[in-house]
Amino acid sequence: MYLTIPETADYLGMPVSQVTKYVLEGRIRAVDDGEQFMINKEQFNNFHDHLEIAKQQIEEWQKNFLLPDRDIRDED
Repeated sequence: MYLTIPETADYLGMPVSQVTKYVLEGRIRAVDDGEQFMINKEQFNNFHDHLEIAKQQIEEWQKNFLLPDRDIRDED
């Protein structure tokens, strides 16, 4: 299924200007049909998976975050 740039921005939760920039830079693959860019939705299947993994890693890091021990003294 192909999406336009505004539809892709909505699907990814990004601003339209950022998606347009990524298309022009080649970071998002797109086909120019003469009037607009068409973006294949299938190329973002891994995007959502990686986003969820990153969110879980951040959440896990926040749970296990240890403050530095201030009672440590250097005897040198």
